Amino acid sequence: MSAELNFASLLHGLSLRPARPADAPCIERIYRSARPDLQLIDGDAERIDSVQRQQQRVLELGTGQNFPNAMHFIVERAGAAVGAVMVDFGHNEVRIIFLAMLPEARGRGYGKAVLQGLQQAAQQVGAPLAAVVWHDNAEARRLYRELGFVPEEAGAVADKLVWYPSARHIMVGAG
Repeated sequence: MSAELNFASLLHGLSLRPARPADAPCIERIYRSARPDLQLIDGDAERIDSVQRQQQRVLELGTGQNFPNAMHFIVERAGAAVGAVMVDFGHNEVRIIFLAMLPEARGRGYGKAVLQGLQQAAQQVGAPLAAVVWHDNAEARRLYRELGFVPEEAGAVADKLVWYPSARHIMVGAG
């Protein structure tokens, strides 16, 4: 898969571009805003900041170990960052590792447009599209269900949801 996904059909004038080192502060802001649970930590602001940084590093290290070919993208609208997505085009599935929008960009259909673009990419490569969604993220769970994702694996705090392209397009060994 190309290092740049360019979905002509993304709505709202959105595009994806590969993340650059200069995007780190924006990605950190997006990650922190997507983890409100980390604000509930018992401690002062310095301790909360430390745990947030640690959890983001765990995500990055885990992604590198489990999905070494994962691609990191910035979601842009009119050249300005509005979100981030990490995705891995693996042998048997396309895996959404992280997808979130900046707080001021939420509720505008941007996440849905990115998911639909990823569905098109998964359809093109003939593989299912998978994501792990937390139980307490009702809005995300609603959106994934609306787009045809179905539960495949139940977890204690999150479930793996999968969208399958039409059967005639699924590659051998996928599933």
